[in-house]
Amino acid sequence: MNQEVIDFIEALKEPWQVELSTNLREAIHQAIPDVQERIQYKKPHFLKNGKYAAAISTSKDAVSFVIFNTNELEFPEGMFEGPPERKTLKLRKGDTVDTAQLVAWVSQSSASL
Repeated sequence: MNQEVIDFIEALKEPWQVELSTNLREAIHQAIPDVQERIQYKKPHFLKNGKYAAAISTSKDAVSFVIFNTNELEFPEGMFEGPPERKTLKLRKGDTVDTAQLVAWVSQSSASL
């Protein structure tokens, strides 16, 4: 756990973004128990063996969750955006997310890191 990441999440203005970002962070920790955290490019990044595994970023009306190293994974049509090597899930206020599925995807994508 990195205090800078904790501070970043706690400083978010919207309570729903704090809750969602906290839940996403917990999912990453479930998927990658030895994950390293750091703030880079002004947002939390999560690394395994020094390589990007995931990132969380926020905008005025969304929380974006990026999964790296996704070339070998299959995602539901229309759920994620981005090139084959990295997929982004944009979540807005009121959206729900299948945490167990996110944990599985992050675990699979990071397995070869």
